[in-house]
Amino acid sequence: MRRELLVPKLGLTMSEGVLVEWMVQPGEAFKADQGLFVIESEKAANEIGAEADGVLLEVTAQAGENLPCGTVIGYWDDGLVGEGVPAPSVPPVPTHAAAAAGALPLVAALVATVPSGQRIPVTPLARRLAAQQGVDLGDVAGSGPRGRIRARDVLAKVERLALAEQGGEANSAQHSPSAVVAPAHGALRAPSNLERTVAQRLTAAKQQVPHFYLAVEAEMSAVMALRGQINAAQTRQRLTLNHFVLAAVGQALEAMPEVNRVWTDEGILSLDGSDVGMAVNTDKGLLVPVLRGVGRQPLGALAQQAGELIGRAQAGRLGSADMQGGAITVSNAGMHDVTYMTSIINPGQSMILGVGSIRELFRPDQNGQPVIRREMGMVLSADHRVLDGVSGLKFLKLVVQALQQPMGLLVA
Repeated sequence: MRRELLVPKLGLTMSEGVLVEWMVQPGEAFKADQGLFVIESEKAANEIGAEADGVLLEVTAQAGENLPCGTVIGYWDDGLVGEGVPAPSVPPVPTHAAAAAGALPLVAALVATVPSGQRIPVTPLARRLAAQQGVDLGDVAGSGPRGRIRARDVLAKVERLALAEQGGEANSAQHSPSAVVAPAHGALRAPSNLERTVAQRLTAAKQQVPHFYLAVEAEMSAVMALRGQINAAQTRQRLTLNHFVLAAVGQALEAMPEVNRVWTDEGILSLDGSDVGMAVNTDKGLLVPVLRGVGRQPLGALAQQAGELIGRAQAGRLGSADMQGGAITVSNAGMHDVTYMTSIINPGQSMILGVGSIRELFRPDQNGQPVIRREMGMVLSADHRVLDGVSGLKFLKLVVQALQQPMGLLVA
């Protein structure tokens, strides 16, 4: 029976994905769970497996396309008797192998029309860049198969136009002493799929989510002393200050389940457990794997789970499931010598805790005598649709208390 292959929705907030590659070709048989194609979401590339044994009949989308979730990208036969779905009225887009073997038609969405009426292939990203930069695709020479216009071709055209403009201005300046020479243009490149999607999502989050911010300081002398003792006593699992912050946030979620919720189109969703996102800097940008059950496990187990996720993030081996869930993310910039960091809420969540560096300063004690303190600034960014100032402050107070009495973080 003929069945559809669709762009999957790999997360609560995912609206589109990039088809990275086909792992099978039309006419090839495959087994259940065998990888059929790769979809790149806003944070990771995900191999999509077959739901059952079958044969790939045809594909209707090509690698490199940015497609909305639910888009039909191909058809397969499950070997069962039935009518299935009808064949599409538009000819399928050729795969790389088919395009090399012969001339096959391209769907209208992937072609541009030049003044002569000739239709030439163009990638979706190249089309968007051309529209943004005001470039006529009819003047762009494509470097892809069958003359297909790629993003780099559009960018090269933009650069040539900029250089020509500079040359014209320079010639004018030679004949007009009073003319002002325009500054040189910088280098332009197309954003990666990850950069483009993250930019779109964070822009939408900042514009659509009503943020409010609460800043506090936590006295970290007790944490620093306890961490030093534990690390000196064993080398099996080295603890960082961020492990203590994550544990404190997890325990605060367990104590205040009413803040463990997110806004969705269907309503306010209350989450189970105490999952916490952890911002990780990688070569591909900032990724946010989610730690599970943070408030219900001892600090050593939490540190081990965090270490495994950081390793997979930096190696580019995170799956979509690793970055789903949780109402809050901890973003620690303490290693970069910053006092406070006010962060944008990660789409799909309702809070993010920006963590700064530890500062040594003198504060008066109860007798008015100066004592040295080691304070760490924290800023909670919260979604005002699901939290108010009072609940946010109560939550922060629990986090601060846990950090100032850190022995309670060692056990679940």
